[in-house]
Amino acid sequence: MINIDIITCLPEILNGPLSQSIVKRAQEKKLINIEIHNLRDFSNDKHKKVDDYSFGGGGGMILKIEPIYKCIKKIKGSRTIDEIIYMSPDGKKLDQKGANKLSMLKNIIIICGHYNGIDERVRENIITSEISIGDYVLTGGELPAAVLIDSVSRLIPGVISNESAALFDSFQDNLLGHPNYTRPESFNGWKVPEILLSGNQKKIDEWRIENSYKKTKKLRPDLL
Repeated sequence: MINIDIITCLPEILNGPLSQSIVKRAQEKKLINIEIHNLRDFSNDKHKKVDDYSFGGGGGMILKIEPIYKCIKKIKGSRTIDEIIYMSPDGKKLDQKGANKLSMLKNIIIICGHYNGIDERVRENIITSEISIGDYVLTGGELPAAVLIDSVSRLIPGVISNESAALFDSFQDNLLGHPNYTRPESFNGWKVPEILLSGNQKKIDEWRIENSYKKTKKLRPDLL
C-alpha cells in the first residue's frame, strides 16, 4: 500500500476527484491511503490565516513556512517519508516514467501551493522534488495533485482489474496507445479493421504495435 499525505489550504477542492472512479476503488481496496491535511489547522493565527505579504513588496500573498513545517513534522512522526513533492509549474514535467517511479514508493507528501506560491525556504530546505503538469499556471496545486495521484494510483498492482491494460497505456514504451474499437462492427459505413475480428492474437498484437508506432509518428514524433 502507498500512503499519500496532501497538504492544502483548500481541502474541499480535492473531495471530488479523489472520491470517484479508480482512485476511490483503490482506497476501498486499501491499496492506497490518502490523507488530506488542512493547512489552517496548523496555523498559530487566531483567524487560521496561513498566508502573508511578500517581503520586498509586490503583488500576491505567500503561504507561510510555519504551518507547512508543523504539518510535515506531524506526518513524519508516524512514518518515514520517501518523497516530499511540491506541485509547481516550475517543476519537472510529469510523465509516465515519473509516475512509474512514484508508484513504487510507500510514503509521499504532496504540498499544494496557493495564492502567489510558498515561502522559498520550504523549497530550499523541506521538499525533495517539484512536479509540474504543464507549462501553465493554475490557481492552486490541488488539481495538479489530483492528476498526479490518479496517474500513480492506476499503476499500483490490484487497482485496475485488468492489470495488463496498464502495460499498453500511452507513453509506457515511448509510444502512444494503439487505436481501439468496440461494437458495433460497422457504423455509418465505418468498419472495424478486419484483423481485430480475426481471433489471431499474434497478428492482432503485431497490428497494435505497428499502429502505435504510426500514431506516434503522426501525432508525437518527438517521442521517437
